[in-house]
Amino acid sequence: MPTPTPTENDRTLLTVVAKMTALPGKEQELRAELEQLVEPTLAEDGVVNYDLHVAVDDPATFVFYENWQSPGHLEAHLANSHLVEFAGKLDEYLVGGADGLVITQLQRIK
Repeated sequence: MPTPTPTENDRTLLTVVAKMTALPGKEQELRAELEQLVEPTLAEDGVVNYDLHVAVDDPATFVFYENWQSPGHLEAHLANSHLVEFAGKLDEYLVGGADGLVITQLQRIK
């Protein structure tokens, strides 16, 4: 039997998908910056999972798959110093700068 996803047992969780693409030549630098976000985020209140992925067919495309106990927990996460500092670097790393970070909030329905 497959391992259940975080939302299998709690469909009230807020799921977040954050997608971004590195500027040409910045792939490894962006990856290193993103990897540094994982540990402090996993220590935050209300985080269920914070999984960093890279596209199989495009090493410049990164996606965070996250689940939070509530929108308030997500808001607190976005205000934390490590996220604020990273947000200040988006123009250095992302295609489209800050507009290149696409965040989608989801609620599981089935």
